[in-house]
Amino acid sequence: MAMWVFGYGSLIWKTGFPFDESLPGFIKDYRRVFHQGSTDHRGTPDFPGRTVTLEATHGEVCCGVAYKITKEEDKRDALMHLEVREKQYDQKEYVDFFTDSNASEPAVTGVMVYIASPDKKSNNNYLGPAPLEDIAKQIVLAKGPSGPNRDYIFNLEEALAQLGFKDKHVTDLANQVRRILSETQELDIDATANNV
Repeated sequence: MAMWVFGYGSLIWKTGFPFDESLPGFIKDYRRVFHQGSTDHRGTPDFPGRTVTLEATHGEVCCGVAYKITKEEDKRDALMHLEVREKQYDQKEYVDFFTDSNASEPAVTGVMVYIASPDKKSNNNYLGPAPLEDIAKQIVLAKGPSGPNRDYIFNLEEALAQLGFKDKHVTDLANQVRRILSETQELDIDATANNV
């Protein structure tokens, strides 16, 4: 029996495990939010970055990619990889995955997805909601072993666009990060010009 994994963040552009097939599509009644702290990839324990998790929201959809894994060895390798990579995500859910917005039946059922819950007892890295400007500032400043947090949001925005998906939260946040970076760059140029 095949194992299916849904990617809605960095798994869209960087899987890190072998798979047989990938399907772009969406899951229902969830939305992607930058509420999870990253202390191991896009930030540090002293200054966490922000990565996406899913928030149950009736009527919403979250676009991403479902990966099919059929070989037993590949399933083991994928699970080992994901358990390390997604270790700060404290829940696994099994969801219906759709490829057609007009379909009443899912394309695949029982697709595994990792979710970082808002339960601070089981997920001490949950940061929760904040004003867009504050999230953007944190993303601009945070960096970790996997690189600057800003690369994460820009890679996510680009990966979604390449698949033909739009996510207003991702786009609005990426634009806010670009605005802050532009203003910071202008301040750096002004400071350099004044010191010459």
